[in-house]
Amino acid sequence: MEWTLAILFAISIVLLLISMTSNGKAAKKEKNEIDMVHMSLMKEINDLQTALRNMELDLEVVAKEAGVQLSAEEKLFMREILDLYKRKYSIESIAEMKKVSVSKIEQLLTPHLAAKDERRKVVNENE
Repeated sequence: MEWTLAILFAISIVLLLISMTSNGKAAKKEKNEIDMVHMSLMKEINDLQTALRNMELDLEVVAKEAGVQLSAEEKLFMREILDLYKRKYSIESIAEMKKVSVSKIEQLLTPHLAAKDERRKVVNENE
């Protein structure tokens, strides 16, 4: 009886050691996978930041070549009204939100309105 208990105790210790080593290996493998995902995500973020920086520089070059000089506030205002227009807000509601006249909004959006109308004409002519 004593020998049986001693053998069972020894077997349980061996099984515990095997379990601990296999869990350690699994944890290392999982940590390596997490590190790989983290590294790929950081690479993607870095690539996106580089692309964004390049787009900003391209935009600056195009604006200087076109001779358009807007202040930071004017750029922000244009971006906001263009965003609202692209989200299908009416020109009147945009003017009301921004507390400016409808004619001012129409004047600022004219280049974008003309391009949209021209595309419609081309599509309708092809039908």
